[in-house]
Amino acid sequence: MGQTRFASGRQLDLICLGRLGVDLYAQQVGARLEDVSSFAKYLGGSSANIAFGTARLGLKSAMLSRVGDDHMGRFLLESLVREGCDVSGVKVDPERLTALVLLGLKDRETFPLVFYRENCADMALRSEDISETLIASSKALLITGTHFSTDQVFKASSEALDYAEKHNVKRILDIDYRPVLWGLASKADGETRFVADQKVSRHVRRILPRFDLIVGTEEEFLMAGGCSDLLSALRTVRGLTAATLVVKLGPQGCTVIHGVIPACLEDGAIYPGVRVEVLNVLGAGDAFMSGYLSGWLNDASDERCCQLANACGGLVVSRHACAPAMPTPAELDYLFNSPVPITRPDQDPMLQRLHQVSVPRKQWKQLFIFAFDHRGQLVELAQKAGRDLSSISQLKQLFIQAVERVEIDLKQRGIDADVGVLADQRFGQDSLNAATGRGWWVARPVEVQGSRPLMFEHGRSIGSNLLSWPQEHIIKCLVQFHPDDEPLLRLEQEAQLMGLYQAAHVSGHELLLEIIPPKDHPSRHPDVLYRALKRLYNLGIFPAWWKIEAQTAEVWQQLDELIRERDPYCRGVVLLGLNAPVEALANGFKQARHSSSCRGFAVGRTIFQAPSRAWMAGEIDDATLISRVQSTFVFLIESWREART
Repeated sequence: MGQTRFASGRQLDLICLGRLGVDLYAQQVGARLEDVSSFAKYLGGSSANIAFGTARLGLKSAMLSRVGDDHMGRFLLESLVREGCDVSGVKVDPERLTALVLLGLKDRETFPLVFYRENCADMALRSEDISETLIASSKALLITGTHFSTDQVFKASSEALDYAEKHNVKRILDIDYRPVLWGLASKADGETRFVADQKVSRHVRRILPRFDLIVGTEEEFLMAGGCSDLLSALRTVRGLTAATLVVKLGPQGCTVIHGVIPACLEDGAIYPGVRVEVLNVLGAGDAFMSGYLSGWLNDASDERCCQLANACGGLVVSRHACAPAMPTPAELDYLFNSPVPITRPDQDPMLQRLHQVSVPRKQWKQLFIFAFDHRGQLVELAQKAGRDLSSISQLKQLFIQAVERVEIDLKQRGIDADVGVLADQRFGQDSLNAATGRGWWVARPVEVQGSRPLMFEHGRSIGSNLLSWPQEHIIKCLVQFHPDDEPLLRLEQEAQLMGLYQAAHVSGHELLLEIIPPKDHPSRHPDVLYRALKRLYNLGIFPAWWKIEAQTAEVWQQLDELIRERDPYCRGVVLLGLNAPVEALANGFKQARHSSSCRGFAVGRTIFQAPSRAWMAGEIDDATLISRVQSTFVFLIESWREART
């Protein structure tokens, strides 16, 4: 077993010092970087990836670095905070931009990579940025090799090591050798992982005695030891430090060496890697370290630490990106307990699903949603009033102002709740733009209104439309679905829903299914809604949200049990209105008062129908419309709250 004696009573498990930047990953796999047409934006930098990955695996992690006072810097801080990382040690640099990396995925082993790190924020870390109090609050401190490559970051890292030694904080080195960041490769050659250089080797050997745990690839230990063969390099390293050495052996797995270097690596334990189909090896090392430390800092055995490390590395190399590809404990449990080896994690539906639903997500409070994604109904109002259809967009922007007022009112009254909107792309794009980025619950429809069988507004290729959606937007799909439909109709509907569900998986958007069984259906079988939801679950469709009409207390009990049994990750159910009178909706709220899955309501026409008709007809002005919409919205909120007290 490795070093397991950590100081007690520490607030943090791990502090990660080093690179913190933005990775722009090419979305076209196999293309030259010259030919790439689009990129996906992720948190990046070796230390940041490890802080992110260990936090996802349950450690109390913190980041120690710098970001620019810019949009990318804020993105990185928000990404870390969302994952549960402490960012109190991250300084905002007013003079420098956040570091950036552009990279392609040419094949499994090739990833053209360009670092944009000239005078960047994280390489401007200074000794005075290092808080002794912060270091002393942690069990361990991790530093990656790049932050010893220049005089300034060397001093900052050394300062951190001094504090760590003083306060019995275990010190970890991820060698993380990037020749380009040591000035040993051309500026555009970030891909090269090994260039022998005795000056760098001597520089690294100076710091080796200061660490308790050292992790690196074969090539990285060759560099650290300044030797041409691995065993000689390891013996040179051992002559300088008694640290536990973890050698990453690629697909073979890894080995852990505590004392004397063996005559050959096979004389010690080789912990095998997870056999997966590799998309690209980039990010494997950071994932490996995240997994290893999640075990090590919990006093796990070498075998368990390496099992976690190899599994994390294996999962990440099968996925696009690094930090967001990091697994959760739920994914690892599933992987370890699978009765058959999972060699294609990217194609395992359960693993795919767990990777989306078991990661940290925004936690919603009780939800008060104004639904105005209506199109046909408002077109009819405009036409009757002789108004141009552009008036619908104007109307929906006024709705946003009403929601703003409701949100302010709730905050002023100390009511713990979230507001939201359901708006469409056709007439409500300006409203969607206004609602986005402010913490509201935002959904938008994809169905052709009234279609049965279900059709999508932008054709069958629903995924292509999702490309332009902000990630926070929720896909809403209303379907007139009945489990006793004639077989061809039912199969068509189910195929459409499955296609939508799969598109949502790929795009990463949450899906809300609004299930409204046709009222005139000839079937005499009861429990229609319950059976409809059960049927979709049986097909392997697990929406994040359901939207249904009011039910009796007995039905709510059934639905709660079904959702709890079939999808514990379901975000919840919201009640629709169907233009019912406010009194009827209030009664529906009462019936749902004991439901654990019902999270709020999403009501539209009950709120906007009458004032919109009057506004379209010129009977009321903008201010009166906003006031009336707000008044009805607030009445429903109070009805909900009264039902729940």
